[in-house]
Amino acid sequence: MYLVRHGETEWSKSGQHTSHTDLPLTGNGEAVALALKPVLSAVLGGRPAVLALSSPLERARRTAELADVAVELDEDLREVDYGDYEGITTPQIRERDPGWSVWTHPNPGGETVEQAGQRVDRVLDRARAALPEGNVVLFAHGHILRVLAARWLGLPASEGRLFALDTATLGVLGTEHDLPVIRRWNAPAVW
Repeated sequence: MYLVRHGETEWSKSGQHTSHTDLPLTGNGEAVALALKPVLSAVLGGRPAVLALSSPLERARRTAELADVAVELDEDLREVDYGDYEGITTPQIRERDPGWSVWTHPNPGGETVEQAGQRVDRVLDRARAALPEGNVVLFAHGHILRVLAARWLGLPASEGRLFALDTATLGVLGTEHDLPVIRRWNAPAVW
């Protein structure tokens, strides 16, 4: 299963939390997303994925489009809902809520990572059903993909804190001896 974080946006570049705000990719974000095309083509062996899903937000959809992967939109791949913290940075949030972390604290007016974990569990159910037939590709956002990786490993959603993930990068989840593993993580578009 291949996980692709969307390319750079103005807010990802500045560190602003972006869940429901539908921002476009920057020029650099588009260029790096385009560089994912040959990488995904190579890892998929030139064959389409049996299941390709994307968050419905433009930054994820556009990354999939530039990578030349036809996707089905899945609401469960939306970013963690930051609620009142939408559009502001962690240092700004900590001025109001010292010690705040998306992994350990609530997002007033939004959702917890545990709630996001319930969403990705549904995505993982779909992916697990499709994997015996071939490759799965998921296009989404930084925190939700980190939650998804934790849940793939059978960890609590909050353990996504352990998996840093840059924009326009690739992760590969698989198994070893029938146990879920991370095969590659945070790999840039150019290997």
